[in-house]
Amino acid sequence: MRPKKIVLAYSGGLDTSIILKWLKETYGCPVVAYCANIGQEEDWEAVKEKGLATGAEEVIIRDLREEFVKDFVFPALKANAVYEGGYLLGTSLARPLIAKEQVKIAKEVGADAVAHGATGKGNDQVRFELTYMALAPDLKIIAPWREWEFNGREDLIAFAEKHGIPVPVTKEKPYSIDANLFHTSYEGGILEDPWQEPPDDMFQMTVSPEKAKDEPEYLEIYFEEGEPRAINGEELTPAALLEKLNKIAGAHGIGRVDMVENRFVGIKSRGVYETPGGTVLHVAHRALEHLTMDREVMHLRDSLMPRFAEMIYYGFWYAPEMQALVAFINESQKNVTGTVRLKLYKGNVMVVGRKSPKSLYLQELATFEADTLYNQKDAEGFIKLQGLRLKVKAMIEKKLI
Repeated sequence: MRPKKIVLAYSGGLDTSIILKWLKETYGCPVVAYCANIGQEEDWEAVKEKGLATGAEEVIIRDLREEFVKDFVFPALKANAVYEGGYLLGTSLARPLIAKEQVKIAKEVGADAVAHGATGKGNDQVRFELTYMALAPDLKIIAPWREWEFNGREDLIAFAEKHGIPVPVTKEKPYSIDANLFHTSYEGGILEDPWQEPPDDMFQMTVSPEKAKDEPEYLEIYFEEGEPRAINGEELTPAALLEKLNKIAGAHGIGRVDMVENRFVGIKSRGVYETPGGTVLHVAHRALEHLTMDREVMHLRDSLMPRFAEMIYYGFWYAPEMQALVAFINESQKNVTGTVRLKLYKGNVMVVGRKSPKSLYLQELATFEADTLYNQKDAEGFIKLQGLRLKVKAMIEKKLI
């Protein structure tokens, strides 16, 4: 059954510009181009004009920056979510928000179909479509990359040139860029060779550590129940706080990651990321947890971190198991309140101080000097009980009993 109206997740870039034209030619119905402002640097008026010129019935732009940081970035931060040891999930966190708003717009404009520009080899197709299914199972889903005749971005560039569609990607610089307030990612093209060093002029949010400031910079970040609220005593909204921290950390060359990761669809791919403010927040948050979080709660949460990051990466943001984990993580963060002092220098983030009104650290207990809270003789029985099973095993093996 052919759709009556389509809402396309539109960026104005190469893929979605071609898709907009292709949807009009293929389905012959109105297409609404929807743009999500999640912190990427764009001339939104130019994007709107381009969308209308390419055939959109309407171009809708939604400012989602505060919601993105508050409801997506911060929950991941509270979980210390890192995929495969390196990726802070900037793109992965943005997709369910973009798709959620797309579903909302589809209902507002009376559309019966949604479309996205994710390829049939990547993760984003899963993230978009799992969100559609979870929030609006009645909508038809159109994934042009799985339907059309084009084989790659070279074909798209040729199509764009043929139809007079301006695109920001050229044959000389064919890597793909995805940017938002949390990070910028780069993949494809010249980056597909994992031995090839990324060109330094590619990066948008950070200077190289070699070109970073020659003097270290100190800053203090205040957290309340796991969420950052202020920088150097200045309270800021979530988006404003992250934006400010991106500029501070980016000037020190902080947050670059170059890794080969496992996509959900089973392909290894190389991604280059820069997450300056997010890297600082991750380090600071972890340091405050060390001061305020109960040991067993921390270890339990840590055992769930890889699973939580994996669910974000795979696109299961609106799955019931995610809701259950978020509830536990929020509970674990109730005492994570306090201030962390950091030293930023040449690509490094160093924790140099931390304090909290809910600290579980007692100097009189931790000291090597004499104290009245801890009797060192008590450790003897504790160690004997801990080692009993090891001692029994060894005695049996050595036939001592």
